[in-house]
Amino acid sequence: MNGVRNILLAGVGGQGTILAGKILSEGLAEAGFDVKMSEIHGMSQRGGNVSTQIRYGDKVFSPVIARHEADVIAAFEKMEALRWIEYLRPDGKLIANDFEIYPAPVLMGAAKYPEGILEELSAKADVLAFRADEIAKEIGNRKSANMVLLGALVQTMGIGGVPWDEVIRENVRADYFEVNIKAFEEGKKRANT
Repeated sequence: MNGVRNILLAGVGGQGTILAGKILSEGLAEAGFDVKMSEIHGMSQRGGNVSTQIRYGDKVFSPVIARHEADVIAAFEKMEALRWIEYLRPDGKLIANDFEIYPAPVLMGAAKYPEGILEELSAKADVLAFRADEIAKEIGNRKSANMVLLGALVQTMGIGGVPWDEVIRENVRADYFEVNIKAFEEGKKRANT
């Protein structure tokens, strides 16, 4: 596994997790890396969990990340961060959207959404948590929260030399390009704070 980096994206269906993973993978390939990506759609269109595992480096043989091997996890929702934290390396970084999406058992009153998630995560890992959805809303479209998180991830990983604006342009509708670029740049700034 020499020189291979591991990134895990986790969210809930409808948050743009897969689109962010696709853009990241294409950007890494554009930079000359060998890239492997694996997606899991758990009833994603019905609010189920969605994860994307991306491995990149000089030569990658498998897209699957083992427990305790992710360099960075970008969680688009707090409970998904908690669900996937065991995949993070001891010296890894967790980027978490401080956002809650209630699963069906919580909505039906059969369960409670856990309290103190960010505190629990901070006790286990180096966490950068912020409200990506609020940043995206201020920019002009709450749905671009995925680009805020992608920007923070790219900045955290130090992935330079990629024409991110062109990769984003190729993957989003033209009328959403500007707001997505602004969201991406705001995410990069957030990772520098």
